[in-house]
Amino acid sequence: MRNIDEDNITQAVLASFAGCRDERLRAVMTSLVQHLHAFVRQVRLTESEWFQAIRFLTDTGHITDDQRQEFILLSDTLGVSMLVTALNSRKRKGCTESTVLGPFFVEGAPQCEDGADITRGAKGEPCWVSGRVTDLAGKPIAGAQIEVWQADADGYYDVQYPDFDEHRVRGRFVSGADGCFNLKTVLPSSYPIPHDGPVGKMLAATGRHPWRPAHLHFMIDAGGYKRLITHVFRRDDRHLDSDAVFGVRSTLIADWPLRNPGETPDGSVSAVPFHELKFEFVLDAA
Repeated sequence: MRNIDEDNITQAVLASFAGCRDERLRAVMTSLVQHLHAFVRQVRLTESEWFQAIRFLTDTGHITDDQRQEFILLSDTLGVSMLVTALNSRKRKGCTESTVLGPFFVEGAPQCEDGADITRGAKGEPCWVSGRVTDLAGKPIAGAQIEVWQADADGYYDVQYPDFDEHRVRGRFVSGADGCFNLKTVLPSSYPIPHDGPVGKMLAATGRHPWRPAHLHFMIDAGGYKRLITHVFRRDDRHLDSDAVFGVRSTLIADWPLRNPGETPDGSVSAVPFHELKFEFVLDAA
């Protein structure tokens, strides 16, 4: 380990992993060091730039708390989250595609009866959602656990509000014998990811915007099937082709038609216009 210079330092670091008994960890660390060193050599990284990078990562850690995960935002905006999702969510053709989990999923969402209103005071135009969960052959999957969450009309998730005290436009449902589930919520709006921190500065410096197209999150679990984490996007959103986290897939874009006042999908009556979403989720066998 003596006489280290720019030509032999990479091999010296790789040799230091010889005692690692975890083969997967050794393989990951070996590749990581090789790529990091190659990057430094390729761009001829200066000491000033390296210190700026350390400061950036330090600031990213400082702003992260139990309601904001800046490292996930960083991963999302660099396309790493979606790449990891794509590599680990390969499915047979015809199954619903996966996309990023996002930083605003939280544990402990309320369990709801079918057809429940999860609005709980959230701002937005009323919207009824009808979903169906099936296998690749079209057979309904009963008892699937479905978790939904979204932003409100102002573009905020419930946990982003300083006075957050209960979950809004967030809930858990179970599919019926016909594979169906229904709920009432509000029409999701496009929104900027939090950009008042290090990730926002990175986006601005590289000439990018922080906006995500309007969408509704779904996480679906059923015995014998792979977990599905996905979004359903609004077809009329102007940010579909420039999603800040690269999560849009054509198969996940849907119409959310505006209906006139009158009977709603659950048989009640709405005195105001309302939106409706119908979407079928096809799970892949585990």
